[in-house]
Amino acid sequence: MFEQYRLPYDSAALEPHIDAATVETHHGKHHAAYTKTFNDTAEKAGVADQSAEEVLRNLDRVSDEGLRRMLRNHGGGYYNHNLYFMTLSPEGGDGSFTQADDSLKAAVERDLGGLAALKEKMSAVAAGQFGSGWAFLSKTPEGKLVITASPNQDNPLSEGTGNTPIIALDVWEHAYYLKYRNLRADYIKAFWEILDWKKVGELYAKA
Repeated sequence: MFEQYRLPYDSAALEPHIDAATVETHHGKHHAAYTKTFNDTAEKAGVADQSAEEVLRNLDRVSDEGLRRMLRNHGGGYYNHNLYFMTLSPEGGDGSFTQADDSLKAAVERDLGGLAALKEKMSAVAAGQFGSGWAFLSKTPEGKLVITASPNQDNPLSEGTGNTPIIALDVWEHAYYLKYRNLRADYIKAFWEILDWKKVGELYAKA
Protein backbone atom coordinates (compact mmCIF):
# COMPACT_ATOMS: atom_id res chain seq x y z
CA MET A 1 0.00 0.00 0.00
CA PHE A 2 1.28 3.45 -0.92
CA GLU A 3 1.27 5.69 2.14
CA GLN A 4 0.79 9.42 2.09
CA TYR A 5 3.63 11.35 3.71
CA ARG A 6 2.61 12.44 7.21
CA LEU A 7 3.50 15.97 8.15
CA PRO A 8 5.78 16.16 11.23
CA TYR A 9 4.40 19.62 12.04
CA ASP A 10 0.94 21.16 12.37
CA SER A 11 -0.81 22.92 9.51
CA ALA A 12 0.14 26.41 10.70
CA ALA A 13 3.86 25.67 11.13
CA LEU A 14 4.87 26.96 7.69
CA GLU A 15 3.28 30.38 8.14
CA PRO A 16 3.68 33.11 7.04
CA HIS A 17 5.14 31.50 3.91
CA ILE A 18 2.34 28.97 3.40
CA ASP A 19 -0.86 29.39 5.38
CA ALA A 20 -2.66 26.73 7.41
CA ALA A 21 -5.69 26.64 5.12
CA THR A 22 -3.51 25.86 2.12
CA VAL A 23 -1.66 23.08 3.95
CA GLU A 24 -4.95 21.57 5.15
CA THR A 25 -6.45 21.65 1.66
CA HIS A 26 -3.33 20.75 -0.29
CA HIS A 27 -2.12 17.92 1.94
CA GLY A 28 -5.38 16.87 3.56
CA LYS A 29 -7.56 16.90 0.43
CA HIS A 30 -5.57 16.94 -2.83
CA HIS A 31 -2.65 14.76 -1.76
CA ALA A 32 -4.96 12.36 0.08
CA ALA A 33 -7.10 11.97 -3.05
CA TYR A 34 -4.10 11.24 -5.25
CA THR A 35 -2.91 8.64 -2.75
CA LYS A 36 -6.26 6.84 -2.58
CA THR A 37 -6.77 6.77 -6.35
CA PHE A 38 -3.20 5.62 -6.95
CA ASN A 39 -3.68 2.73 -4.54
CA ASP A 40 -6.97 1.74 -6.16
CA THR A 41 -5.53 1.94 -9.68
CA ALA A 42 -2.34 0.08 -8.79
CA GLU A 43 -4.46 -2.80 -7.48
CA LYS A 44 -6.45 -2.94 -10.72
CA ALA A 45 -3.28 -2.77 -12.81
CA GLY A 46 -1.52 -5.49 -10.79
CA VAL A 47 1.41 -3.26 -9.79
CA ALA A 48 0.59 -2.64 -6.13
CA ASP A 49 3.59 -4.76 -5.07
CA GLN A 50 6.01 -2.34 -6.74
CA SER A 51 7.39 0.92 -5.42
CA ALA A 52 5.94 4.17 -6.76
CA GLU A 53 9.26 4.81 -8.50
CA GLU A 54 9.11 1.44 -10.26
CA VAL A 55 5.53 2.02 -11.38
CA LEU A 56 6.30 5.45 -12.82
CA ARG A 57 9.52 4.36 -14.54
CA ASN A 58 7.77 1.40 -16.20
CA LEU A 59 4.39 2.74 -17.28
CA ASP A 60 4.87 1.26 -20.75
CA ARG A 61 4.57 -2.21 -19.20
CA VAL A 62 0.90 -1.53 -18.38
CA SER A 63 -1.02 -2.55 -21.49
CA ASP A 64 -4.38 -0.99 -20.60
CA GLU A 65 -4.27 2.62 -21.82
CA GLY A 66 -6.81 3.88 -19.28
CA LEU A 67 -5.01 2.34 -16.32
CA ARG A 68 -1.66 3.57 -17.64
CA ARG A 69 -3.00 7.11 -17.83
CA MET A 70 -4.47 6.88 -14.30
CA LEU A 71 -1.17 5.59 -12.93
CA ARG A 72 0.73 8.40 -14.62
CA ASN A 73 -1.62 11.08 -13.30
CA HIS A 74 -2.40 9.81 -9.81
CA GLY A 75 0.87 7.98 -9.24
CA GLY A 76 2.64 11.13 -10.30
CA GLY A 77 0.44 13.18 -7.99
CA TYR A 78 1.21 10.85 -5.12
CA TYR A 79 4.97 10.80 -5.74
CA ASN A 80 5.32 14.51 -6.47
CA HIS A 81 3.38 15.56 -3.38
CA ASN A 82 5.26 13.17 -1.11
CA LEU A 83 8.52 14.73 -2.29
CA TYR A 84 7.15 18.26 -2.01
CA PHE A 85 5.91 17.92 1.56
CA MET A 86 8.85 15.91 2.90
CA THR A 87 11.26 18.67 1.87
CA LEU A 88 9.34 21.51 3.55
CA SER A 89 10.10 22.49 7.13
CA PRO A 90 9.64 25.42 9.53
CA GLU A 91 13.43 25.17 9.96
CA GLY A 92 14.09 25.37 6.22
CA GLY A 93 15.53 28.19 4.16
CA ASP A 94 19.08 29.13 3.24
CA GLY A 95 20.29 28.45 6.78
CA SER A 96 19.56 24.75 6.38
CA PHE A 97 21.86 24.63 3.34
CA THR A 98 24.85 24.68 5.70
CA GLN A 99 23.55 21.41 7.19
CA ALA A 100 23.15 19.73 3.82
CA ASP A 101 25.30 16.86 2.60
CA ASP A 102 28.69 18.12 1.40
CA SER A 103 28.30 16.31 -1.89
CA LEU A 104 25.08 18.24 -2.60
CA LYS A 105 26.74 21.57 -1.85
CA ALA A 106 29.63 20.69 -4.16
CA ALA A 107 27.22 19.64 -6.93
CA VAL A 108 25.19 22.85 -6.59
CA GLU A 109 28.37 24.88 -7.04
CA ARG A 110 29.72 22.73 -9.87
CA ASP A 111 26.58 22.27 -11.94
CA LEU A 112 24.51 25.38 -11.22
CA GLY A 113 26.92 28.04 -10.06
CA GLY A 114 25.95 28.12 -6.41
CA LEU A 115 22.84 28.35 -4.27
CA ALA A 116 21.73 31.80 -5.43
CA ALA A 117 22.04 30.79 -9.07
CA LEU A 118 20.13 27.54 -8.47
CA LYS A 119 17.26 29.42 -6.85
CA GLU A 120 17.18 32.01 -9.64
CA LYS A 121 17.19 29.40 -12.42
CA MET A 122 14.63 27.09 -10.82
CA SER A 123 12.37 30.00 -9.89
CA ALA A 124 12.37 31.12 -13.52
CA VAL A 125 11.51 27.61 -14.73
CA ALA A 126 8.69 27.34 -12.17
CA ALA A 127 7.29 30.77 -13.00
CA GLY A 128 7.43 29.97 -16.71
CA GLN A 129 5.57 26.66 -16.47
CA PHE A 130 2.39 27.23 -18.48
CA GLY A 131 -0.70 26.11 -16.57
CA SER A 132 -0.48 23.43 -13.91
CA GLY A 133 2.76 21.58 -13.30
CA TRP A 134 6.05 21.35 -11.44
CA ALA A 135 9.65 22.43 -11.46
CA PHE A 136 12.18 19.78 -10.44
CA LEU A 137 15.78 19.64 -9.34
CA SER A 138 17.00 16.17 -10.22
CA LYS A 139 20.14 14.07 -10.06
CA THR A 140 21.17 12.35 -13.27
CA PRO A 141 22.59 8.81 -13.26
CA GLU A 142 26.01 10.46 -13.67
CA GLY A 143 25.48 12.55 -10.52
CA LYS A 144 24.85 15.90 -12.23
CA LEU A 145 22.13 18.29 -11.05
CA VAL A 146 19.59 19.44 -13.64
CA ILE A 147 16.53 21.71 -13.48
CA THR A 148 13.44 20.84 -15.52
CA ALA A 149 9.70 21.50 -15.65
CA SER A 150 6.89 19.01 -16.16
CA PRO A 151 3.19 19.59 -16.92
CA ASN A 152 0.31 18.26 -14.84
CA GLN A 153 1.53 15.45 -12.53
CA ASP A 154 4.34 14.27 -14.78
CA ASN A 155 7.89 14.07 -13.46
CA PRO A 156 11.34 12.91 -14.61
CA LEU A 157 10.45 9.31 -13.68
CA SER A 158 7.30 9.06 -15.78
CA GLU A 159 8.98 11.00 -18.59
CA GLY A 160 11.67 8.32 -18.87
CA THR A 161 14.67 10.59 -18.34
CA GLY A 162 16.44 8.27 -15.91
CA ASN A 163 16.83 11.21 -13.51
CA THR A 164 15.76 11.17 -9.85
CA PRO A 165 14.00 14.28 -8.47
CA ILE A 166 15.25 15.68 -5.16
CA ILE A 167 13.23 18.92 -5.11
CA ALA A 168 9.66 19.26 -6.38
CA LEU A 169 8.24 22.78 -6.59
CA ASP A 170 4.47 22.59 -7.05
CA VAL A 171 3.00 25.33 -9.24
CA TRP A 172 -0.52 24.01 -9.48
CA GLU A 173 -2.84 26.80 -8.34
CA HIS A 174 -4.07 24.74 -5.38
CA ALA A 175 -0.54 25.01 -3.92
CA TYR A 176 -0.72 28.77 -3.53
CA TYR A 177 -3.98 30.40 -4.64
CA LEU A 178 -5.66 30.71 -1.24
CA LYS A 179 -2.84 32.97 -0.01
CA TYR A 180 -1.10 34.34 -3.09
CA ARG A 181 -3.99 34.44 -5.60
CA ASN A 182 -2.45 34.90 -9.05
CA LEU A 183 0.96 35.97 -7.73
CA ARG A 184 2.82 32.76 -8.48
CA ALA A 185 6.21 34.48 -8.28
CA ASP A 186 5.55 35.53 -4.66
CA TYR A 187 4.71 31.95 -3.73
CA ILE A 188 7.88 30.69 -5.43
CA LYS A 189 9.95 33.18 -3.46
CA ALA A 190 8.31 31.99 -0.23
CA PHE A 191 8.97 28.34 -1.12
CA TRP A 192 12.71 28.84 -0.68
CA GLU A 193 12.16 30.14 2.87
CA ILE A 194 10.82 26.74 4.00
CA LEU A 195 12.78 24.32 1.82
CA ASP A 196 14.73 21.91 4.04
CA TRP A 197 18.14 21.63 2.36
CA LYS A 198 19.30 19.09 4.91
CA LYS A 199 16.54 16.73 3.70
CA VAL A 200 17.36 17.55 0.09
CA GLY A 201 20.96 16.58 0.81
CA GLU A 202 19.81 13.23 2.17
CA LEU A 203 17.79 12.63 -0.99
CA TYR A 204 20.76 13.57 -3.17
CA ALA A 205 22.98 11.10 -1.33
CA LYS A 206 20.40 8.31 -1.80
CA ALA A 207 19.53 9.03 -5.45
